[in-house]
Amino acid sequence: MTNAANTSALQFQGYVRADGRVGTRNYLGVLIVGNCAATAARKVADHFTAERLAAYPNVDGVVPFIHELGCGMEKSGEPMDLLRRTLGGSIRNPNLAGAVVLALGCDRNNIYAFMEQEELVEGPLLHTVVLQEVGGTANAIEAGVNAIATMLPAANQVVRQAVSAAHLTVGLQGEVLDADTSAVQAAIGAAADRLIAAGGTVIVSDTVATGARLAQRARTDTLKQDVEQTIVWWRDYTAGRDTVTPAQAAPGVPAWYGTGVLDAAVRYAEPLAADQHGLVLMDSPSHEAVCASGQVASGATLLCVARPEATGFGAAAVPTVNVAVSASQYAAYEDDLDVDGSQLVAGGVNAQEAGQRLLRQWLAYASGQETQSEYFGTGESKFMPWSVGVFA
Repeated sequence: MTNAANTSALQFQGYVRADGRVGTRNYLGVLIVGNCAATAARKVADHFTAERLAAYPNVDGVVPFIHELGCGMEKSGEPMDLLRRTLGGSIRNPNLAGAVVLALGCDRNNIYAFMEQEELVEGPLLHTVVLQEVGGTANAIEAGVNAIATMLPAANQVVRQAVSAAHLTVGLQGEVLDADTSAVQAAIGAAADRLIAAGGTVIVSDTVATGARLAQRARTDTLKQDVEQTIVWWRDYTAGRDTVTPAQAAPGVPAWYGTGVLDAAVRYAEPLAADQHGLVLMDSPSHEAVCASGQVASGATLLCVARPEATGFGAAAVPTVNVAVSASQYAAYEDDLDVDGSQLVAGGVNAQEAGQRLLRQWLAYASGQETQSEYFGTGESKFMPWSVGVFA
C-alpha cells in the first residue's frame, strides 16, 4: 500500500486557471471545425515564432489542432458528436489559455452549431474566424493572427506556481509486454497508484484490450455493467471487419494500470467531472494519436506512453513522456524517448521505489521540463479525433 503521508505533499509547478483547474503548459490553440480551414490555421500558428513570442515568456507557444474531418460527413449523429466533443474538450483543456477556431463556412461541422452544442461562448480568450465571411484565406490568416495577438498579454499574466499533485491528470498508454519488461510495467503501475493516492487522476484506454479486465475491478456493479456493455458494442462493431479484436481478454490486469479499483468510465473525449479523481477508463481504440486526442479532450494534462515499438509519439499541447521498456530500446531510440525504464528498476529496487522515481519525473515534466516530442514539435501533426463511421 502507498503511504498517504508520503503522497500528500507531492507538488508540481502548474498554471492555475480562473476556474481552479491546473495546466502543465500555457498554450494558445488554433483549431478548425473542418479540414478546409487547415492551411489558414497552420499559417496562423506558424506566424508565432520563438522570436515573436519572446516578449511573452510565460506562454509556451501557439499550437495548431489540424485534422482531416468536418466535411464529407453527416451533420448530426455519433460521428459529428465525437468530433465536436474532441474539439470542445481540447479547447477546455487546462493547458490552453485561449483559442481561435477557424472554419471555411460551408463545413458540414458548422462552426456556430459546434459552438452551441459544446456551450462555448466567444470572448477575450476565444475567437472564431470564418474564411467565407472575412473574404478568403489571406484575410482569415490576418484575423487569426490578430486574435491570438490580443490574447497573448492575458495568457502571459499566468505564471507557474506550486500546486498539489492532486491537480494532475495523466493519460496512460501501453501494451501487455513480455516477462523481461514486467518490472518496468510494475513501475508505471506503481507511479499511477501513487498519483491516485495523492488525489490525482489516471486515464487509461484501449477498450477492447483492457476494458474486460478492468471491469472486474469496477467500484460498483453498475460501472462494471456499463463497461461490459461497451465491450459488447466493440464486438459487434468489429465483427466481419479487417481488424484484430481479441475474442476474449487475457486474465489479469496489466501491471502498468496499478492496483487500484476502477472509479469511472467515460465515453471517448467526454470531459471528466470536476470532482472526478482516481482510475478512469475512457472508451477508445488503441491507435496512439486517436487515443491521446480523446484523453486530452477528457482532461489529461500529461501523457505517458510505454510500447514495444518506439514511435516518439507526442500529443498536441500536452507533454508526452515516452518510457523505454528496456535498456536496448532506449539505446536505439534515445532521441525519441524521455525515460529509460531500465534505470527506474536499476539496483534491484522494488516496484514502489521504481514507481516513486517515475512519479518524480512525471512531476518534473508537468513543471515544465521539455519532452523529446515537444522538442521535435511532434504534437503539431498528431491531433486525430476518432473517425468511427465518419463518411457520409
